[in-house]
Amino acid sequence: MQTKGGKDTQLRENNNQKVHPQPMEEANQNPEAVEALISRIFTNISSLKSAYIQLQSAHTPYDPDKIQAADKLVISELKNLSELKHFYREHNPKPLCVSPQDSRLAAEIQEQQSLLKTYEVMVKKFQSEIQNKDSEINQLQQQIQDANQKKVKLEKNLKLRGLSARESEGSGEESGLFSMDLTPDLFKSAVEAAYRSIHDFSKPLINMMKAAGWDLDAAANSIEPDVIYAKRAHKKYAFEAHICQRMFSGFQDENFSLKHDSTTLDRESFFREYLALREMDPLDSVGQAPDSNFGVFCRSKYLIVVHPKMEASFFGNLDQRNYVMGGGHPRTPFYLAFLKLAKSIWLLHRLANSFDPTVKVFQVKKGNEFSEVYMDCVVKNFTVDENNEKPKVGLMVMPGFWIGGSVIQCQVYLSGIKVVE
Repeated sequence: MQTKGGKDTQLRENNNQKVHPQPMEEANQNPEAVEALISRIFTNISSLKSAYIQLQSAHTPYDPDKIQAADKLVISELKNLSELKHFYREHNPKPLCVSPQDSRLAAEIQEQQSLLKTYEVMVKKFQSEIQNKDSEINQLQQQIQDANQKKVKLEKNLKLRGLSARESEGSGEESGLFSMDLTPDLFKSAVEAAYRSIHDFSKPLINMMKAAGWDLDAAANSIEPDVIYAKRAHKKYAFEAHICQRMFSGFQDENFSLKHDSTTLDRESFFREYLALREMDPLDSVGQAPDSNFGVFCRSKYLIVVHPKMEASFFGNLDQRNYVMGGGHPRTPFYLAFLKLAKSIWLLHRLANSFDPTVKVFQVKKGNEFSEVYMDCVVKNFTVDENNEKPKVGLMVMPGFWIGGSVIQCQVYLSGIKVVE
């Protein structure tokens, strides 16, 4: 069986052979010359078929170099057939007396002319396909060039902020290509997400306290006494304030009060951590690295937010607490709910330290006069007594933030207000 390389060699050898058909007068007198001429025609057609097969093969898979090489061979063989056609016409101008040999040769040439036209059509088709593929390649190359220019522009913009446009290794994504920009709106959205997570965690906490027989009025009063609530249901804000106070303790510290962490991070590193955790499930994160900074943060905050007496009343034992104290992260629904809260606060801290200058947190105290510039009341439809010129803060539910020259208001509950129904 002849190999593909052998076919190429044969085609090149056939291509290098110069065809010199015998004159028709000589051919008419010499049957052997006619047979030789017909044999050359068959050889030429065989070579053309082989070249055509190579041209087809080069398209699957698509190989531009092989296509060009096969295309040259096909064209060369077509030229040989064309030379035979023209030579025959020049030396055989409609003879008056046609011999059997002439008729046979004329029929053979006519058949090959028909085949030649078929191959010419196919060659034009393949040439058109080649042009289309070349056009697609040019378009893809242009897209790559545009993407590279965009990448350079993004990296330049991020470096102006003191950040690198490369995410941490092992993220599984192409580095340097993200459209996120550090703006006050980005941080504000993170603050809103953190507040929602506090609200979401307070719901199961309050429900479990009810189920365990806790006196919610007494519990709310122990958190912040002498707050005058417009509605009894508003006492939920006391529990939200309790959660928030403990979760944000140490927020202004670069290491978030993690005693084991003495490393100093730059803004780029803080932003990398933010990006790495942002799309991850918190349970996956602590599962992969239980003793990471985030893992230690979760354990320490859980032990502060959930009091041992509270946990014992919920579950009848302290097994989960002991497991956390031993360095574990239980897969219970209650702890999973807490991990979502911890993730939102941790992300907010990482993001705050990614800005230049670093975002600052501020708080207001009970009894401060309400300021619409620095505070936002968690109860929207409210009025105050005519005797009170300005309402007073009863609870700070969520702290506020300074970000550059902008202020993100802290969330407060005002004492002594009335709700407009």
